[in-house]
Amino acid sequence: MNKEINIGKEKEAETGIRIVASNDKFLDKFVHRDAFLPEAEEVAREIIKDVIERGDKAVVDAIQKYEGVKLKPSDLAVELGNIREMEQGLARDIVEAIKLALGRIKSFAEDSMKKPWNKTTLRGGRVGEFYTPIERVGVYVPGGTAPLISTALHTATLAKVAGVKQIVACTPAGKDGKVNEILLYAMRCAGVNEVYKVGGAQAIAMMAVGTKTCPKVEKIVGPGNAFVTAAKRAVYGLVSLDQVAGPSEIAIVADAAAKPRWIAADMLSQAEHGSGHEKALLITTSPALAEAVREEITVQAALLSRHEMVRRVIKNDGILIVLAKDLQEAMAVANDFAPEHLEIMTKDAITLMKSVKKAGAIFAGPWTPECVGDFVAGPSHVLPTGGSAAMFNGLTTDDFRRRHSFVAFSKSDLAETRSAIETLAQLEGLGAHGRSATIRFEA
Repeated sequence: MNKEINIGKEKEAETGIRIVASNDKFLDKFVHRDAFLPEAEEVAREIIKDVIERGDKAVVDAIQKYEGVKLKPSDLAVELGNIREMEQGLARDIVEAIKLALGRIKSFAEDSMKKPWNKTTLRGGRVGEFYTPIERVGVYVPGGTAPLISTALHTATLAKVAGVKQIVACTPAGKDGKVNEILLYAMRCAGVNEVYKVGGAQAIAMMAVGTKTCPKVEKIVGPGNAFVTAAKRAVYGLVSLDQVAGPSEIAIVADAAAKPRWIAADMLSQAEHGSGHEKALLITTSPALAEAVREEITVQAALLSRHEMVRRVIKNDGILIVLAKDLQEAMAVANDFAPEHLEIMTKDAITLMKSVKKAGAIFAGPWTPECVGDFVAGPSHVLPTGGSAAMFNGLTTDDFRRRHSFVAFSKSDLAETRSAIETLAQLEGLGAHGRSATIRFEA
């Protein structure tokens, strides 16, 4: 295996893509990456502080500084039209694609919702759980290099299914000061009530703090660049959050039977997002496949409209190929990486999938490229990044609801548990706790 790697050193220098063994020190550095950028956090904190102090004026100043668009506070809100009227100006294939994706996302969201439950205790009381929707939610929809129409669908649709009444969306305007009309249509279809042409950390600050133009929300969800991610962390506590959803990443576990062209295409699909901090990792048991994929990445990258963005990722060592001795070791590396997206391209992908412990979303088999998750499969594509899949799950309908547990004891229930309550209260030095049970049985 080491011989095979050494043979490829010339190609590494030529392509900028490394092939390493599973015990290579560079792999450890690649896997244990930072979920947050310190420089982004400093900028985000300054923006949030400014928005707290100056409100909408701070927001438009930040938009001009970081987005290059000059707006007045009165320009921030976007007027949403009627869905049918909005459709008139769009090509039929665009409308049909959005509706197909929306239907599948909605169906998955409805099926995945936790159901309320309750049961009778042995002494005639009741215990259980029920859910209520959050009233006002903010969704962040990245813009920048392209309007992420799918993100509007993969966030607001879930909120709508959960019963959220006020769904606020923030997205950056183009250089002309307008929001893409197709994106606005997708937002309207997904259930968005309010749209503000604000991007970056300033959007997170505005929704979390609240301004004259945009009242405060209770929760913020959605992916974004390093500055958006840093801002979300900084406002935790002012609002509820979904997860760490920063620059895109993918890991692929493949055996010798996998097709190099397909693997390369899937890796490039995440590398093209544009921040330069994306990660694409292939873990394979086949040295021949590793070399073939490296060659394919180089060939295919040159053909992409976003080849400069891909080159930036390669320059930042964001694409890596790892040789594992067997599939068990390959899965161990994948779990250590805890990727946002994990593809399994092996002969028996469904069986191997049982070894997954840490991944945002799993795509099993050769006919399940990650792009189906981005657009039409159903589960939300808002997923944890930067290794945080070890701690967080992807966005679900239940993220837009409050869970309430309830207990309705009978007198017999309290009588049965009274002694334990009094004992535990005494041990913890909380006499009033114990007495609140005892007093109910005193004459």
